[in-house]
Amino acid sequence: MILIILFIAACFLAYSNGANDNFKGVATLFGSGTTNYKKAIAWATISTFSGAIAAIFLAGKLVKNFSGKGLIPDTLIQSPEFAISIALGAALTVFSATKIGMPISTTHALVGALLGSGLVAVGSAFNFTKLGNTFLIPLIVSPLMAALLSIIAYILFRKRSIVLGATQKTGTWVEKNSYRMLDFAHYISAGIVSFARGLNDTPKIVGLLLVINTLDIKWGMCAVAVAMALGGLLNAKKVGELMSKKITPMNNGQGLTANLITGLLVTTASIHGLPVSTTHVSVGSIFGIGTVTKKADFKVVKNILLSWLLTLPIAAIFSAIIYQLILNT
Repeated sequence: MILIILFIAACFLAYSNGANDNFKGVATLFGSGTTNYKKAIAWATISTFSGAIAAIFLAGKLVKNFSGKGLIPDTLIQSPEFAISIALGAALTVFSATKIGMPISTTHALVGALLGSGLVAVGSAFNFTKLGNTFLIPLIVSPLMAALLSIIAYILFRKRSIVLGATQKTGTWVEKNSYRMLDFAHYISAGIVSFARGLNDTPKIVGLLLVINTLDIKWGMCAVAVAMALGGLLNAKKVGELMSKKITPMNNGQGLTANLITGLLVTTASIHGLPVSTTHVSVGSIFGIGTVTKKADFKVVKNILLSWLLTLPIAAIFSAIIYQLILNT
């Protein structure tokens, strides 16, 4: 029974993750008016699901990182009660943020949940050094890198092509076809970002299922992929609208630039086992574009940053309470 509860908890986390994260890869498609919401979320679902399936073959290192290995004693890693508290603590945090339309990091929530349950379980024996080096540093550095790279890339691209600064699809035959090519590239870049997100996030959730020795890890990844897709289809709109419309207005060329940077950073991180947040990277890239165009809404960005700061402690509190309740029953 306890293993069934763990499986359900992991699927709930995957559902919450999809609801909060799936639209982020296609936010620039919707925000730039390249496509409508329904088509954007459909493309996000297909490409995210593909990335989740690809994680079976490409992201084994992240599965091990998010099992908690190295942070806590190995005997505790084999405890389904511990895994349940992490899954539910992170899931409740992400689901709550989704309901108010705030884009937060599932990665950050998982780290907070690991910290909360880990402190209850082992106290000072928790490996804070690995927590900082393996998890927190990539989470802090990645949005700064994304913002900087998107600024540089957009400035370079804008100097070489007027298309990146344009929004109208009128003019000569050459200009019209250039815009069509730009839109096609934008769709591909959005697919790359969503694929990279599925590749990076799926193993983080599946890592919690390693204690179910009778469950083939491939089937675990498939279950997580399906739950993630459903979450995005059913509950992504509030976060999607904030990401697409409220950080900064953008045209299709600007959206393409932001997506290229996000996809590059997240894919590279996944292959090297670095648990970066697609949310942090995507927001950083979009904000970088808004900084160049001087149209970024700093009030919205400030609220997003505040939600990021609160994610870890809230997830830690949820997880610690749940683990303590489980121990007392």
